[in-house]
Amino acid sequence: MASLTSATASGLCSFVNASPSPFHVVATVTAELAAHGFVELAEADAWPTDPGRYLVVRGGSLIAWSTERAPDAPFRIVGGHTDSPNLRVKQHPDRDSAGWQMVALEPYGGAWLNSWLDRDLGISGRLGVRDGAGVREVAVRIDRPILRVPQLAIHLSEDRKGVHPDPQNHLDAVWGTGRSPRSFLAFVADEAGVDDADVLGWELMTHDLNPAAVVGLSEDLVSSPRLDNQGTCYAGTEALVTAAAQADDVVPVLALFDHEEVGSMSDRGAHSDLMNTVLERIVLARGGSREDFFRTMAASIHASGDMAHATHPNHVARHEPSHRIEINGGPVLKVNQNLRYATDAVGAAAFAQACERTDVPLQRYVHRADLPCGSTIGPIAASRTGLSTVDVGAPQLAMHSARELMGAHDVEMYSDALAAFLGV
Repeated sequence: MASLTSATASGLCSFVNASPSPFHVVATVTAELAAHGFVELAEADAWPTDPGRYLVVRGGSLIAWSTERAPDAPFRIVGGHTDSPNLRVKQHPDRDSAGWQMVALEPYGGAWLNSWLDRDLGISGRLGVRDGAGVREVAVRIDRPILRVPQLAIHLSEDRKGVHPDPQNHLDAVWGTGRSPRSFLAFVADEAGVDDADVLGWELMTHDLNPAAVVGLSEDLVSSPRLDNQGTCYAGTEALVTAAAQADDVVPVLALFDHEEVGSMSDRGAHSDLMNTVLERIVLARGGSREDFFRTMAASIHASGDMAHATHPNHVARHEPSHRIEINGGPVLKVNQNLRYATDAVGAAAFAQACERTDVPLQRYVHRADLPCGSTIGPIAASRTGLSTVDVGAPQLAMHSARELMGAHDVEMYSDALAAFLGV
């Protein structure tokens, strides 16, 4: 199989290491696309009418597209999300307890809480800073072991079978001993180069400082934080770069949304107006009418990309017996009869054809019927846009852990399948 894209396991590791928060994911993707001729547009400006490569950013979300080869064609969209479960800083972060200086944290999304204990944690996100009568955004990234949430000693556990942290009482981080006149936010402001009195708002989160790496006896695995869903963000970006240069009969689009892990109900989540608005403006900018927009949407299709559950070797019984999913076995088509995934027969066929065109093996996943199934942006985006949608992903273990695992060869196969779906 000849690769369509430049996606590699080491490339994914570099991507994740550069992107500790959704805002950094967007910055990383923007920089990669800008290097390939994509121009960032502001939502408040008039958009150019000339065909070309463009992107728009709204907070931790991004939509990018190319009309240079087929300006009047229907859309082929790869969707994903930029956020990952983690521990986030509360609005009153400073605490003192038993002689320790603490920072108050709370879970974001379905974080596997025990995996966040006893890790060296950095801080990332953004500040809203006073700028005269207005406010400006300042990025934050502190890659030093500032915080740590310590595990309880086994001798103090009730049953010595491990601690299940209470999200209200057991997740505050230590960052010093004794009392200090310096607040946590003053420290962050100083690191960001701003006056703490000018910090009016913040979205701050922790990240594991252990970098992503290619591991295993044959170096065929990727050990990394935030594979869910930066695996799709990276593979989709590489796929879009390839499609922008080669797709002749569709308009390839990459749509990456924040807040999937908490339901997508925000100004920039998949439940917002972002995708509909951008797609309609693409049609209007090329001289089309609203009728043309509706006709274009009816002919378009969306692949909702998220990570998938590989069969766990220590917990095989937790999986549907006849739907075993292998690491390094190729991308995964996800189906759920209760529409936790949006895949239907037409969408499934479109993605299966994409895999056939690039000679990538396709795996098919069904969740056990007696276990609650997770979901994706797929059903949300499908209901908001009316687009035919298929849910796909790359297989991994330890989903929602602070550290996850996937196959090194799956990175290339996943990106190649997405590129083929985008019309290559």
